[in-house]
This record gives sequence, structure tokens and C-alpha cells, in this order.
Amino acid sequence: MASMPGILSEWPWKPLGSFKYLLLAPWAIHRTYNMVVKDEKDISSFLIFPFLLWRMLHNQIWISLSRYRTAKGSNRIVDKGIEFDQVDRERSWDDQIIFNGLVFYIFVMIVPGTTHLPFWRIDGVILSALLHAGPVEFIYYWFHRALHHHYLYSRYHSHHHSSIATEPITSVIHPFAEHIAYFTLFAIPLLTTVFSGTISIMSYAGYITYIDFMNNMGHCNFELIPKFLFSIFTPLKYFMYTPSFHSLHHTQFRTNYSLFMPFYDYVYETMDKSSDTLYEISLRRPKDSTDVVHLTHLTKPDSIYHLRLGFAYLASKPYTSSNWYLWLMWPITLWTMALTWICGRTFVVESHRFDKLRLQTWAVPKYNVQYFIQKQSESINNLIEEAILEAEDKGVKVISLGLLNQGDELNMYGELYVRKHPCLKIKVVDGTSLAVAVVLNNIPKGTIRVLLTGNLTKVAHAVVLVLCKRQIKVTVTSHDVYEKLKKSVVANSESTNLINSATSYPKVWLVGDGLSEQEQKKAAKGTFFVPFSQFPPKKSRNDCFYHTTPAMVAPSNLENVDSCENWLPRRVMSAWRVAGIVHALEGWKENECGSSSSYSMTNINKVWDATLRHGFKPLMVPTQSNFI
Repeated sequence: MASMPGILSEWPWKPLGSFKYLLLAPWAIHRTYNMVVKDEKDISSFLIFPFLLWRMLHNQIWISLSRYRTAKGSNRIVDKGIEFDQVDRERSWDDQIIFNGLVFYIFVMIVPGTTHLPFWRIDGVILSALLHAGPVEFIYYWFHRALHHHYLYSRYHSHHHSSIATEPITSVIHPFAEHIAYFTLFAIPLLTTVFSGTISIMSYAGYITYIDFMNNMGHCNFELIPKFLFSIFTPLKYFMYTPSFHSLHHTQFRTNYSLFMPFYDYVYETMDKSSDTLYEISLRRPKDSTDVVHLTHLTKPDSIYHLRLGFAYLASKPYTSSNWYLWLMWPITLWTMALTWICGRTFVVESHRFDKLRLQTWAVPKYNVQYFIQKQSESINNLIEEAILEAEDKGVKVISLGLLNQGDELNMYGELYVRKHPCLKIKVVDGTSLAVAVVLNNIPKGTIRVLLTGNLTKVAHAVVLVLCKRQIKVTVTSHDVYEKLKKSVVANSESTNLINSATSYPKVWLVGDGLSEQEQKKAAKGTFFVPFSQFPPKKSRNDCFYHTTPAMVAPSNLENVDSCENWLPRRVMSAWRVAGIVHALEGWKENECGSSSSYSMTNINKVWDATLRHGFKPLMVPTQSNFI
């Protein structure tokens, strides 16, 4: 909100939450009923709802494009990240579309000449363009300057200016009162063409789409207007702004007030003198160099929406598949799956800055289910190998393998690539050492006995070995698992602490993938489940406690954190991802990768101490105090 919120700051339907879309339902149903049942041939008013959907899609395209481009870093304007507070503030970007839709429906009912519109009239399009370039731009300029007066700024416009590094959708983040004023202003061309009888479907839809396009484009934090446009037609710089032009308004506040046409800033001498320079610098800015890459992949089909490039607000919360409206998007989901299957290649998801390091996350366009299909193994390994070699060419120092990208049966925890390319300068990290350290730290203090269950992994082997050395009893219920673990434990003369029992169930369980609901039923009330797997167990007990998968809280100086990593809370990163960052910070020269039989691991205490020293913190849960 603004620093001193004024009247009509809040949107009236804020208490409705996600149900606010129901406000449009009666109107859309009424227009559809009139057209289908009553056979009213008014396609123009029927198209209001589809047009609102187009506006939402148009805005989402800009959001995804902007986030992808800023993650790559090319042509970026402002070197400032976006944090969760900005995502929360800008989550209601669709409120203005709902508001506009309601007003359009009301106008259709009460204003003569707003129904049965022709598809196209050239005179209406020309009139709309002239009215926008004249009165609309002029009035907006002076209204905008008034909003920067301390009285109105503190009560209204400061809410918009809370975003220094803008995203396309920042353009519509204003208090409700401001949107009323803006709608009234933009209604001038629409109402004029209505009363003059020159309005058409295309002049109405085209004008609103033009406003959305220019608004979104101008609030991108990267420069995308090519220089040759201004070279071909020099006066164009007075009639079309650029993202860098408007970015200066968000950083300098008292310059560049114009809407889309800088003309009035030139006339009234409020043009920022560095506008042309910033434009040139932004255009020439190359992609950022990258020090660390974390390689992840898509999980479930709808996980594409939870990526930072997808729905910004969903990405800012831990992953959940319980959002009902995602089921309505299955046609689009299937289309994205087909697209990644056919044309898929690793793509940049997000970027961060930490101390002197530049970090990026890349995603392999494969889903969980594909990693368990034998025929897909070669394709997946090729994609991972291509990513490693691409990172090598770009001078990346460390690449960490996340989720299933480091499967033992897939590529032996990355060992396959190191063997195939022995001259690699980039260090491949599977993160086992830190994951083991985190799991050990998550075990409640004073624990003398644990149960281990689930699929065995490199982390599980190492955890069992350390626990046995610490004289902590490790119980396994499966004889096969017992025999596999015994080989590594016997070699270290700690076999007496490894127990095979199908009846003993301590209150601390170390769990991996494959933990079933039936197994969880055997746990005593108050059992503490500590995952050592990449994926969290499916919780089936309300009387037990579940820790997260191995993860740590990121330091406050890790910049541009505005999305969650899979199912983890805000500003929490998986141990496998943190391991790559710490590896680069410490400048360690060895790879940390390999299968469970011949792996390379960094000293657990060494990596744990280094991680804490760099500001990462253990992730605690409130219930852990019950076991200390």
C-alpha cells in the first residue's frame, strides 16, 4: 500500500480473494444467454468476456517474456532484483481487468450505441488515435505530475513506485482510486467514437490492446526497442517511449512523466537528460557472465506454472497441485508438454546474485515420469551433458545437479560426464556432502536410535555410516536394505550399530522415496520424519511431524529471490543447490560427484562449516523442540 493510504485505496472485492472472478459470471452468462437462447445477434457485447481473457493472456505473455529476458541478463536496465514483497504487492494485477470488464458490461446496458457494433471502421480507428495522442496524453502528463505532489503521492502513487525494478505488470499496480481516474481518461476515445457513431469492435479492442501493450513494454526491465526504428524516423522518439525512458521515472521520480509519448516531457522540460545515454547503454549490454548453474527439471505437468517464468504468484509459494483453476487449464498444460517433448532444450529459469557470484538456474524440459522410463535415459543424459558443456563454454565455475538429474541409474550421480570429459574445467557437484550434513543436523538432539526406510541413495549410505560411527543405532526393516548397508558399515567396523528388525519402531524415522502410507501407519504417535530424499514424502499422519527435504535458509544478501524452490518455503534452498554455491565460494578444485560405490565426497564437517560461514542457516521446525 501507499505510505499513507487515502480513500478508495483498497479494491472493493479484496475480501473475495480468488472468488473475485465470480463478479463477472452473471454478466458473461447473461450475454451468452441472450445470444444463444434469445438469438440476439449482438456479437460485440458477447465478445467482452473473451476479450478480457485475451487481455489476461496478453499480460501473462509479457510477464513470462520479461522474466526470461531478465534471467538471461541481456539488455537489462536496472541492476536490482525483485523480492517477495514486490510479488505480493503485484499479485492483484488482474483487478483492473475485472474492473474494466464490469464497466464495459454496464456501459453496454445503459449507453446507447454500444451494442451491435460493426467489426471495422477506419474513421473510428483514426479518431481514437488522434484523441489518444492529443487530450489523453496531455491530460495524463499533468495528472501524473499532480500524483507526484507529496499529498497525492503519499496517499496513492507511492504504492506504484514501491517497485524500483519494474516488471510489465507493475504498470497496473495502483490503488483503486487511481484506476478510476485512468479508466475515465482512457474512456475519452471510446465514448467519443460511441457518440459519434464511429466505434467498431476493432477500434475498441485495438485501443485497449494498444494501452496494454505499451504499458507492459514500458515497464520491462530490459531494453527491446531497436535503434534502427529511431534512425529511420527520427521524430519517433517524441511519440514512443522506451523501457529505459520509463525506468528513469521509477529511479529518479521527478522526470519522464509522459504516458507513452515523451513529447510533453520535451515541451515542459521534464525529460531526464540521461534518457538517451541509458537507452544506448542498455541496448549494448551483453548477457551476464555466470559463475554457478543449478540444473533442475520440470516435475509434474502443472509445475510449468510454478516456475518463475510461469505464474509469478504461484511461483512465490511452495508447489502445490491443489489449485482448482489449474485443472481448467489442462488443454494448455498438454500443449506445453507436447512443446517441451518435441522442441525441448534446457532453458534459463532464474538468476541471482550472491556476494561476487552470479547464479542461474537452468531447467531440463523433462518431467518426473520421463526419468523413470528407460527409453528416455539417453535423451535426458544428452540434455544434461549439453547443459554441462554449454556451461563450460560460458565460463561457469560450478554446476550442481538437482532432483533426478543425478540419479545413480541415470548417470551415476554425474560421474558419467566427468569420465566422458576428463578435461572439464567446470566442477560437477551432486551435493551429497551438504545433504548428509543437513540430514544429520535435522535429527533431534539426544536421539540414540533411528529407523531408516525408503529407497537407498548415496545420501542414505553416507548418513548411516556417520550415525553408526557416532554410536547411534540405525534400524532397517528390510533384509535386502540391511545387507546393502552392511557392506559399507562393516568396512568401517561399525556393524553392531546397524540393526535389522521388523518390529522395532523408534520415534525418529529417516525416510526416502517410496515411503508408503502403510509404513507410516506403523509409526508411533509423535514420530518425527526426516527425509533424506530429493522429494518429500506424502504426509498421511496428522499426529506426526514432518521435516522438509534437506534444505537451508538463504542469507538475506542473496538477491533477486522472488520464487520458491519446488515445495520448499520462501528463501529456502535445497541442500544440493546450496552445495554448488558453497563449492564456488570456497573455490574448491575437485568434483563432488559419483556413484555410491566410487563417489567423491567433500568432508562433511568441512562443507557444513563453510556453508554456515557464508550465511546459510539450518531450517528448523517448531515441533523439533518436542524431541530435545
